[in-house]
Amino acid sequence: MNLLIAITGLGVLCLMFEIFNLRKALVPLVILGLLGALALDISEYDAIITSNNNMVTVNNFSVAFSGLFIILTIFLVALSHNFYENHQTKISDYIAIKVFMLAGCVALVSFQNLAMFFLGIEVLSISLYILAASNRLNLKSNEAGMKYFLMGSFASGILLFGICLIYGAIGSFDMATIQEAGMSAAVEEWFYIGIILVSIGLLFKIAAVPFHFWAPDVYQGAPALTTATMSTIGKVTAMAAFFKLATVMNVNLPEAQSVIVVVSMLSMTVGNIMALRQANVKRMLAFSGVSHAGFLLMTLLGNENPPATLLYYSAAYALAGIAAFSVILYVCKNRENEDIVNFNGLGKSNPLLAAILTGALLSMAGIPVFAGFFAKLMLFGQVISAGHIALVIVAVVNSIISVGYYFKLILAMYTKEANEERPGTPVLLYATAIISLSLNIAMGLFPSVVLDLLA
Repeated sequence: MNLLIAITGLGVLCLMFEIFNLRKALVPLVILGLLGALALDISEYDAIITSNNNMVTVNNFSVAFSGLFIILTIFLVALSHNFYENHQTKISDYIAIKVFMLAGCVALVSFQNLAMFFLGIEVLSISLYILAASNRLNLKSNEAGMKYFLMGSFASGILLFGICLIYGAIGSFDMATIQEAGMSAAVEEWFYIGIILVSIGLLFKIAAVPFHFWAPDVYQGAPALTTATMSTIGKVTAMAAFFKLATVMNVNLPEAQSVIVVVSMLSMTVGNIMALRQANVKRMLAFSGVSHAGFLLMTLLGNENPPATLLYYSAAYALAGIAAFSVILYVCKNRENEDIVNFNGLGKSNPLLAAILTGALLSMAGIPVFAGFFAKLMLFGQVISAGHIALVIVAVVNSIISVGYYFKLILAMYTKEANEERPGTPVLLYATAIISLSLNIAMGLFPSVVLDLLA
């Protein structure tokens, strides 16, 4: 609870910095504040703290994921300095929204009550709706924000209806009571209907098939930094919340596992096949994200410390995404689109950024020595031990397919000629790209550092 209060207070301070004309110092001050929040989060490791009325609980799961979310937010705030340089009068608003969004993310991995869970997911969702439409002079951004808002509202309505049915069946929002009801044979039928509806709402949030149709259009139309936010911290937060709910909703039932297997297979296959056809990098990464949602769902089927596997895969995917979007922000700044042709010749004009983007894409594809390879290796081993061999075969085939569209972008950087001169690279963008990819490689070389957090 202290972490939530600290992050919310930092968001309020962001708005006050605008009043006192501290825009130039805003980014470093917020990063320092987030580092302080990270220290506060680490101090609660190995502690089990429950707030009054069982609204929030702090344990190693919430601490580990909250730390990941804070690190990702630091990167996103660092990238904001140059991305919003033409909107200096409003940079405090954009960063404040990101900080408040972080509070929603922390609530989604700390909740002990469905009321807190719903507050968290709405804070996250509303922040992303606003950011998707934040380029008000761009028609595509307006369309992306409206589409995401309308479809997200339907998903939130379905999720809230499910919560109401769960409450109607057991008379409580408390997670411990829900877990007891899930193991009881005397629970009302609409309890299970409520679980299904809540699951549908969360499958929308992670853009899993068949609830993925919003993702490519919203990713393409939203400002690039917002797309980076949705595809990294937005996706992994929703998946962590889904995982936490699944652990108390008896996901080990054969019927539930069959549904997860089917949705996972469809998400991987549809996402990768559609990504092969894309010429726009953001649409390609949107379908890539659909595919990764399928891989993330596989963690629900593991039987050898699945929380640690989920944390490792989420961190590997999100750090690679931050590194990739750092380069995309540089290449596509002041351009009308984010087509692959914009990356032609990047390997000659800026070899370092081209190497960073290559490393990020190779990690997403699951190529050694990057963390994405070890994440998939651990995931496959756990799912095989749980008896889902067919799912692993489909996952391996899809990993091979993904190499095709990732290498399409890599080949454009190294085999094509540049179309025009490129601007200088901001220091913060370089730092963010290098540090995020370095952390990804370090995770691949020393996976136990992350896995031991939830051992």
